[in-house]
Amino acid sequence: MSAAQELIERGYEVVVLERRAIAGGKARSIPVSDPGSTGGGGHQLQDHGLASLAHHLPGEHGFRFFPGFYRHVVDTMARIPCGDGRSVADHLVPTTRCSITQYDKPPFDFPCIFPSTADDVSAVLRALLESVGPVTELTVDDLAQFGARIWQILTSCRERRLGEYESVGWWQFVGAEGRSPAYQKFLATGITRSLVAAKARTASTRTIGDIFVQLLIPLLEPTGGATDRVLDGPTSLVWIDPWLDYLRSKGVHYIFNAEVKAIEVDAHGISGIVINHNGHQQVVTGDLYLAALPIERIAPMLTPALLKLDPVLSHLQTLSANVEWMNGVQYYLTSELPAPNGHVIHIDTEWALTSISQLPFWPELPADFFGVSNLRTVLSVDISDWKMPGSDGRPAMRCSRQEVVLEAWRQLKRSINHDGVEWLRDGDLHSWFLDADIAADPNNPGYLKNSEPLLVNLVNTWELRPDACTAIPNLFLASDYVRTNTDLATMEGANEAARRAVNGILEASGYTGPRCQIWPLQEPELFRPLRELDAIRYRAGLPWDRQLIDLALPALRQASPLLVQVADQLQALEPYLPPDQEGTSGRSASGAISGLTAPSPSRLPDHRG
Repeated sequence: MSAAQELIERGYEVVVLERRAIAGGKARSIPVSDPGSTGGGGHQLQDHGLASLAHHLPGEHGFRFFPGFYRHVVDTMARIPCGDGRSVADHLVPTTRCSITQYDKPPFDFPCIFPSTADDVSAVLRALLESVGPVTELTVDDLAQFGARIWQILTSCRERRLGEYESVGWWQFVGAEGRSPAYQKFLATGITRSLVAAKARTASTRTIGDIFVQLLIPLLEPTGGATDRVLDGPTSLVWIDPWLDYLRSKGVHYIFNAEVKAIEVDAHGISGIVINHNGHQQVVTGDLYLAALPIERIAPMLTPALLKLDPVLSHLQTLSANVEWMNGVQYYLTSELPAPNGHVIHIDTEWALTSISQLPFWPELPADFFGVSNLRTVLSVDISDWKMPGSDGRPAMRCSRQEVVLEAWRQLKRSINHDGVEWLRDGDLHSWFLDADIAADPNNPGYLKNSEPLLVNLVNTWELRPDACTAIPNLFLASDYVRTNTDLATMEGANEAARRAVNGILEASGYTGPRCQIWPLQEPELFRPLRELDAIRYRAGLPWDRQLIDLALPALRQASPLLVQVADQLQALEPYLPPDQEGTSGRSASGAISGLTAPSPSRLPDHRG
């Protein structure tokens, strides 16, 4: 849909082959006609051209999450009219708080925006105090160790991140081995497991570190915006349906129920696409082809004839194994759930649950919109670990759909209910819906299958990922496995990939108008001189220099009285920085990862727009 918008706005004829009978892919809402109960199954309505959510409970593949660093997809949303005088982007609203819950302990909240009021400052101080002590069991030493690692990322140039940190797992980089269980839970695995369904031991430090920096920017800079935004209504209602209307009004031709089965090639390139359309097989042809298929679907279609035209694409077959499950379940409650104005990480839950209470963000919807007069809470939950044993020793992927829902509910209750107060009660559970992508696996009895898993970035996989423009002159790729600045399987990454693919199409077809804009990731301006100095060192074959912190301290203290506190905190990190390795030959990443030989730098994504 992102690519179709960019092309149709430039006067191209666009045909979209959509596998389902509804637009939006993973982002679509799912109207629930048969919600599950303790004896139900949580079934969905038959998908149809436009998702009509009125009088049906809203189901989702997973809750929507628009971090502040998203620029590509938000720019696209800003150009989609809603019919109410607003754009789709106007339906994004910021959250203000995030929360972490644990088993048998009270939760603690922290702000999602730069502290600009007395309440915000109080919240920051309270979060800092609560993060060190009996609530988390983290120590000042733990925070200093982790802070030193984040300082290293903030002051490392992008070339070093790609050339060195791409080869190092997050667990190793942050020095989790041998640290306290609290350090490992909160600072090593909590970020990766709950937010991107990645494993700390194998996830690329470059990917996790870059994203962590992006999430930090709103807390470091007054103009950084909100860390987190959500939509003010169900996704299809306020985004996907207006988007489809807009594309069709501009002339995009949608073919629904058109599942791609094969890609045909000849000596010159792609010659046609074999689809199953409403049960009938046919071949669709065009001048140029843009593949927006996910990694697990395009990999089996890479025939020897196609790979002969572009052997680099064979890496997709290797990448297709690097997927995890991150799918959602919605709980519909007849009671109001006191919850922070944002997302909640349930960090002790065996299945890495995260959640958000959605109705407070949907104030314009009438109380009876979903056809349930006593609906008070829509609790949307993502399950990010389907392999960890639950309370009965079975992982989620070895349970039935209903067992998954009830076990996740048990984990939520233990995580949210504390001090004798039952915020979640069985009697208030009206119904539930589990993402329909999760179903019994007919080829593997006793297991579930997932028709839409999530790509995760493991160490040393950047080299396996293709660019949007392939060696096949009429084939372009627009999916989250494409090399992008975003470098994460997200809506933002997919949208950026679509822009890169469209730019390739514009070039191939001789288009003389403006290209799609592509933004680099933001970096805190405060640390730019240090990153530039590190770039000089990296190109000279020298390691990251811990003495950068010594250079930064006087400058920070002189820049502003407000930064004196920052300088004092950095001084406290000094004992935790890796030792000076000036005499070390070659490149090494840090004291935590010293001794590793870094590969030669890969090419960086093209930032030209």
